[in-house]
This record gives sequence, structure tokens and C-alpha cells, in this order.
Amino acid sequence: MTVTLPHRFEPRPYQRGIMKAICEDGVKRGICVWHRRAGKDKTFLNIMAIMAAQKMGNYAYFFPTAVLGRKAMWDNIDANSGMKVIDHLPPELVAKTNEQQMKITLVNGSTIQILGTDTLDVVGGNPIGVIFSESAQHNPLAWDYIRPILRENGGWCIFNGTPRGKNWFYDLLETNRENPDWHVERLSVEDTGALSADDVQEERRSGMREEMIRQEYYCDFSIGLIGAIYADLLDEARADNRISKDVVWERGSLVWTAWDLGAPENTAVWYFQEIGGEIRVIDHDSGLQLGTAQRVAHMIAKGYSYAGHLLPHDAEATQKNSLSFKQELQNAGLANIKVVPRTQNIWHGISRMREVLPRCRFALPQCAAGINALEWYHRREDKAKGYIANEPVHDWSSHTADAFRYIGEAMLQGMVGRNSLGHQFFAPPTVKKYSA
Repeated sequence: MTVTLPHRFEPRPYQRGIMKAICEDGVKRGICVWHRRAGKDKTFLNIMAIMAAQKMGNYAYFFPTAVLGRKAMWDNIDANSGMKVIDHLPPELVAKTNEQQMKITLVNGSTIQILGTDTLDVVGGNPIGVIFSESAQHNPLAWDYIRPILRENGGWCIFNGTPRGKNWFYDLLETNRENPDWHVERLSVEDTGALSADDVQEERRSGMREEMIRQEYYCDFSIGLIGAIYADLLDEARADNRISKDVVWERGSLVWTAWDLGAPENTAVWYFQEIGGEIRVIDHDSGLQLGTAQRVAHMIAKGYSYAGHLLPHDAEATQKNSLSFKQELQNAGLANIKVVPRTQNIWHGISRMREVLPRCRFALPQCAAGINALEWYHRREDKAKGYIANEPVHDWSSHTADAFRYIGEAMLQGMVGRNSLGHQFFAPPTVKKYSA
């Protein structure tokens, strides 16, 4: 049987560079910052098809969520050709298809599966080829999980997407821009010619904001994430050197933790101290696949002296074992656990943390993953109606951002006690009343 690949796809000149690098030259890492409507997923699916047909193995095509993966690739139909994007895998190579799992098995035994990284369930299957689509929107921990697997099995990985501010995708680009082992490119409409100046002007006439045009069509990373909640204050913190390797744990002061609960890998914990008027954020946990007792052992092993622990309201809910999470932590050895009451308006806590953030200093590298999440945390954009909703998007950043918010809510409640120096920690101001 003879099959021609790519199948029903003629790559444009600017798409050939990454195809040659991965499929012919043996390059193992690629970053393609391409403008909107540059044909990213078509190009990269065809690269994966070529590689999977040549070498038997498991291949994973990651989207920020599985829902987006189904919409953007599995069910997507090209309006010009009338064919499904996934049908660029020629039928002669396909042995079977699993609709529910969005998984295709080829006749040579290779598998290609579309997955979401929002649950961090990415380590199974031992992939030898991986693509991150819309990379700026992914939980960067997914790459941390996949990277050692690819290193061990000699696998390859491509990151594609358009900018969403200077987040981890930008850092990855800048770090590897001159790396000879990586194929790196940043292509705007001026580089590809895929859209004309008239096409872009039509977007303006249709009401597209200029900053969105710069971001989407000219790959401008300087445009901040639309609707970002904490990113501006984190930019200020970085400019003031308050996000730094110089921020260290003060051994003479007690450490507080603030939590948000999810599946073990989605549970997020911040570790912080008050040093004078400064809030020193010294550590952060997320993505840890630990049971309760293992997590407490992990915390104790850090060597911190704990003042107490701030948990969300659901920590008191009874679980299948008839114990609450709070009780499990107590049984495992944690003391002074405080449950932050449920709020009817999360913006109270968010607003308080925005007030407090200029007092915060963050330790690197311990807080890097947490800072990535806070920078990505943003309000929902309703593109059809043209406004930013007063509602945070629930995605991979939410647990870390919620844990951060509970610090503010605990402050508003006056819940925290005294630190090792004996003065009130995060105490609400004392109001003196004077008689006339």
C-alpha cells in the first residue's frame, strides 16, 4: 500500500520550515508563534501524521482543555475544503477510531490522541511525539510532567500559538530563541502573507480593537492578557525586584499557608510570612499527586514552623471515609487549621489581595508556578457581545488564584493570630472613637 503524506494538504512556504525541521532534520523541539488564521493545527496535525506513520508510538496533541480540542480539531470542518481537519489522517492508515477518547489507532500500531491539559492527566501513554496547541493558555506544569518522558525516550515536542501577554510561553520563546537545538519562529501576517493588509483593515472596520489586532495578527507579546486580574500588579512587582531569588524564608518568623482544594494534583497551597509590613510569599505547591498524609509529610519536610493553615469552606465537608479534609489534615499532624467562611462575592477577596499585593514579595524559583497561574487568571471575555464579564474564567489557574484570594478573605475576617514576634498578624486596623 502506498500512501502520500501529507494527505490532502499542500503546505504553504512558511509552513514548510517546521515540517522539514521535525520530519526530515530530526529536530526535537520547536516553537511556532504564528498569527491567527495561519493554519497552525492543520500544519501540526500533518506533522504528527507523518511522524506517527514512520515510527510506531503514542502521540499526544494537547489543547488547554479537551472541550477545546474536540471543537478545534476533532469535530472541526474546514469551511473551504468541506473536510474535517482530523481527516488529514488518510483512511488507509487508520485501523480504528475511538470517538469518546478522541483517539485514532493507525495500522502500524501508533496512536494519536487529542487531550486537554487542564486536569494535568498527561503522563500516561509514554508519548514519543507531543504538540501543545495554543500554548500560552496551557498549565505550564503539563510541560514539566511531559518533559522528562520525552527526554528519556528521545521524543519530540512542538509548541504553537499566538501571544497572550508575557507569560510562560513568552519565557519559553525568549529562553530558546538562540538555542541551536530548537526550531524557533515568530511569524506575523507581514511574514506569512496569509492575510493581506486589506484583510486586517476589515477586522478594524468590523470593530476589532487595535490591541487585539496587534496581538492576534502581529504576534505582539506586549499586549497584556485581556481581563487579567493580577498581571498588572505582578508586572510592577517584577519591575520593583519583588519577584526574585533574593526573597528568602525568614527563619525567625512563623509561616502561614493558604489552600484551595481539588484533585490531589489540583490542590494549591501558598506559604507566606509577615516580615514587618511586608508579606513574604516564600513557597507554593501545585501539581503534587499526594495523598493527605503524604502532603503533610511533604510540608513538614520543608522545615517551616507553622503559625496556622487557611482552608476553604469545603474542607469541612464529609468525604467518603466519613472524615472531612480538615480532619484528615489534623489526624496527619497539622494544627491550628482555620476554615475561611464561604463568601457570596469573591471580588471582596480579590480586591483585598489587589490592595495587599504591592506589599508582597515572591521567592524564586519556589513561587514560579504560582506566579504563572496568577498572571494567567483573568475575567471571561464575551467576544460575541464585545465586553469583559465580571466573572473569572475557571481553568487551570483557578485553584492557585483562589488559594491566593483566601489570604485576602482571611484578612477581612480577622482570622489570623499572632506571629513569632508577638504582634498581630494581618490585624484589621483599630478604630478609636473620640467623644466631642
